[in-house]
Amino acid sequence: MSEISDFIRKSFKEGDDKRDAGLTTPENIIRYDDLLYGEDPRWQVLDVYRPKNRAGEKLPVIVSVHGGGWVYGDKERYQYYCMDLAQRGFAVVNFTYRLAPEYQFPAPLEDTNSVFTWVLAHSEEYGLDKERVFALGDSAGGNILGLYCALCTNKEYAGQFSFHVPEGFVPTAVALNCGDYVVDAGRDQPGNMTMELMKDYLPEKGTEKELELLNVTKHITEDYPPVFLMTASGDTLKGQGLLMAAKLTEKNVPFLYRMYGDKINLLPHVFHCNIRSEAAKSCNDDQCSFFKEFCS
Repeated sequence: MSEISDFIRKSFKEGDDKRDAGLTTPENIIRYDDLLYGEDPRWQVLDVYRPKNRAGEKLPVIVSVHGGGWVYGDKERYQYYCMDLAQRGFAVVNFTYRLAPEYQFPAPLEDTNSVFTWVLAHSEEYGLDKERVFALGDSAGGNILGLYCALCTNKEYAGQFSFHVPEGFVPTAVALNCGDYVVDAGRDQPGNMTMELMKDYLPEKGTEKELELLNVTKHITEDYPPVFLMTASGDTLKGQGLLMAAKLTEKNVPFLYRMYGDKINLLPHVFHCNIRSEAAKSCNDDQCSFFKEFCS
């Protein structure tokens, strides 16, 4: 493991521990934990969270793809954020996927595909509405989800992988939050962390072909699902949102672009995961309202 990946695992964990200290499962949420969606009980597991007062109903689904620089994170780090979303009337699927450097690209894409396949196969058991399947991803998770939407809507791109998405499946709409969509956009900048991470994440450590496969904007077509595209005033990846917005505009893909905070209130990267903050509440309300527009 590289020094940068080791640093991210330690520093991100410290920040997440502090953010979530004292949080517990809300009394109005029922949770189904550690469900196996693949063969690996360590990496390929998921939770489902539902509001208790909606028992017996099929609910619209949100699949959450966590961030962490492709080298850090799991469903435990996102459980409180995802349960907070479930309180807004959704069944939320929160999963762990295989990380670099132990597993390299396209492992997270394969796992994301397995989760959506699991959702479609277990809709009756967990009250999941297969016709209203939404998703959100932040930071590296935004990259993974962005690429997955391309797999579902671009046959030429999908043909470059050995696995296949469920026949005819496309997420109803997605939210891409503080994401890294063009990973080599700052490749010439000294100390570029993303390019260093690529050495752990990509089997050939970042060839032109690999970087093109990871460039979400290269693979967007007019069939891409509607997008809630979010960044923040203090987001280290703020410029990435504009790159994504330009491509969505070019391809006539419906999207809503939002930047939260301002020069006085500098909201940080993935601020929306801190469910104690009013800014996160506002953002998460907005995203769920965006999804609900597609539920009628």
